[in-house]
Amino acid sequence: MTDYRRLRVALLGAGAVGSQVAALLLKHGDELADRAGAALDLVGISVRDIDAPRDVELPRELLTTDPEPLLVGSDIVIELMGGIEPARTSILKAIGAGADIVTANKALLATHGPELFEAADQVGASIYYEAAAAGAIPIIRPLRDSLAGDRVQRIMGIVNGTTNYILDRMDREGSDFADVLADAQALGYAEADPTADVEGYDAAQKAAILASLAFHTAVPLNAVHREGITQIDADMMDAARKAGYVIKLLAVCERLADAEVSPSGETISVRVYPALVPREHPLASVHGANNAVFVQAEAAGDLMFYGAGAGGVQTASAVLGDVVSAARRHIAGGVGVGESTRANLPVVPIGHVTTRYQITLEVDDRSGVLAAVAGLLSDGNVSVATLEQTIVADGDVQTARLVIGTHTAREQDLSDAVASLGESGVVKRVVSVLRVEGD
Repeated sequence: MTDYRRLRVALLGAGAVGSQVAALLLKHGDELADRAGAALDLVGISVRDIDAPRDVELPRELLTTDPEPLLVGSDIVIELMGGIEPARTSILKAIGAGADIVTANKALLATHGPELFEAADQVGASIYYEAAAAGAIPIIRPLRDSLAGDRVQRIMGIVNGTTNYILDRMDREGSDFADVLADAQALGYAEADPTADVEGYDAAQKAAILASLAFHTAVPLNAVHREGITQIDADMMDAARKAGYVIKLLAVCERLADAEVSPSGETISVRVYPALVPREHPLASVHGANNAVFVQAEAAGDLMFYGAGAGGVQTASAVLGDVVSAARRHIAGGVGVGESTRANLPVVPIGHVTTRYQITLEVDDRSGVLAAVAGLLSDGNVSVATLEQTIVADGDVQTARLVIGTHTAREQDLSDAVASLGESGVVKRVVSVLRVEGD
C-alpha cells in the first residue's frame, strides 16, 4: 500500500449501523485509503457492553467502555450512539480536542445543531451528517454544496421508511393500520414502541435538518408542524384511491411569500403530515420502506433522490462517505466548512400555508344538508371543487358520507371552517381532513 499519512478514527456505538461501519472500515481499509489519500486507522470502538451480541464480529481488542481516550486522541470521531446524551457531550469534547465529527444522529442535530456547528466553527473543525436525513440517500451534500448557488423553493420528502411501508401496504392491499404495523414490527421495520415513527417525530427531525440546509436558516424542532398516521384507515385509503391519490407521510419544506410577517417578503414553512399525493407524481411510486426526497429549485428545476432510507449496511455507506470527506479535509488542511444560516428567514405556523384539501364528513341523509355544508365552507373562504356522496344504512337510519375536494385555501381559513362544520349541528362527525401536495 502507498505510504499514506495515518489518521486516527474512533467509533462511538456499535449497533446496527456502527457495527457495519467498523466492519467495512476494517475490510476495505486499503481501498478507502486510496480514495481519501490517508490511511484510516480504527483505533477504538466505544460500547456500553463489550459482550453484547452484534450483527458482525468485531475485534475484541478494539472494544472499550471508556470513550474518553478516543474523544481526545482521534482525528475523526464517528458518533452512532443516537439520542441526545451522552452523544452531545461526547461530540463537544471531541470537537474541543480538534476532531472532525461524522454523525447520523438526527435527533441531536435537530435539537442542538446550532450549538454543535458553532463549537466546530470555533476550532475550525467540520461536522458531517449525510446519514442523518435519509439513510443511504445522498441529499445533504447536494443541498449544502451542489445547490449552494441556486434557490431551493420547495422540498417534499418521504423520509421515514416505517410509515411508508405501512401506508404503502394499506394502499395496495386494503389492510388495516394495526395489522400492517404488527407486520412491520415482526419484520424489524418498526420498533416495539413505534411512536417516533408513526407519530411523525422522526420525520420532523429530518425536516428541520433539510429545511435548515435548503433555506440557510436555523430551523428549531419546535417550529416544525407535526402530525402522524395513526388516524389513517382503510376508508380514507379507499377515498384517496377513488380520487386519484395515494396517502404518504410527507416532510414539506417551502418558501412562502408573506410580507405581513417578513420585511423581505419571504418566510418558510416546515411541516410533517399525511398528505394526498397524485398517483402520477414521482413520490407516489415510492414503495415499501424506501425513502425519496423531491427538490424544486429555481434554476435546476425538479430533482429526485431515491433509495434506502434505513438499514445498517445501507446507512453505513453514507457514514463512510463522510469519513472519506473528513479525511480529505485533514490532508488538504485549512478550516472546516461551516453551516450557512445567514438568511435567517422566519418560520411561520402552519396556518399561513396555502394548499388544497380533502374533507370527509358524516352527515344525516336529508335535504338541505349539502347546501348547508357548502354554505359554511363558503363563509369560511373555502370553495368546493369536487364532492362524492356515499349512503351508509344502519338499520332504519341512513347516514351520508361526503368526501369534499376543495380549491386552494389558506390553512387557517380551512381549519376555522372545519371547526364551524363540527359545531353547526349539520355535521355528525368530521372524519378526516387531508392536505393535497404535489399537484
